[in-house]
Amino acid sequence: MYKEEDFLMISGIQHFAFCRRQWALIHLECQWQENLRTVEGNIIHEHCHDEAFTEKRQDLLISRGMRVFSAQLGAAGQCDVVEFRQGEHGTHLHGREGLWNVTPIEYKRGQPKTDDVDILQLCAQALCLEEMLCCEIAKGYLFYDEIHRRDEVLFSTELRARVTAMFREMHEAYGRGTTPKVKPAKHCQACSLKELCLPRLCRNLSVADYYEQSIGDE
Repeated sequence: MYKEEDFLMISGIQHFAFCRRQWALIHLECQWQENLRTVEGNIIHEHCHDEAFTEKRQDLLISRGMRVFSAQLGAAGQCDVVEFRQGEHGTHLHGREGLWNVTPIEYKRGQPKTDDVDILQLCAQALCLEEMLCCEIAKGYLFYDEIHRRDEVLFSTELRARVTAMFREMHEAYGRGTTPKVKPAKHCQACSLKELCLPRLCRNLSVADYYEQSIGDE
């Protein structure tokens, strides 16, 4: 169980899964740089994170920008959309009659990714909701604006274990407080921090090799 002051951002898990160095630059060094992808993503989330918005449609209750946390994960953040559907099974909600099934929905720009960084973030939100509302959440959805379609995500035992282990690793990395060295890969081209990270520098000589080469040339 983590203390509130030690909570990490839920959204950080997608940075951590994408690249450990990117996560450290953002969450340890507090560096950030926008590109077209991040700006478009911000625009999408501006419409979702209206904390004052709650909509009721018959047996469906829609909440936007809901703040969530988990002391077990040591994480906190916001869900884009959480749907509560009334049924025979589910959990109790303060001020509402009956039982409600809980479904988190995360909005993303573009199309579904080839990796699972978005899936990990959505599962982390579900674990927070489960802890807060004392319920079980079997699935959630990722909505991609380019295809205007929800992709179902099942929260399997294996996926939950990965999220838990990754947050444990994130807390350990945060405690060390060091930024990993550059390890260039194909995904570097899509990273908004590539001009801050400077992955090309890893191709350069180390200081010791530079001095040795310079002295040898002379």
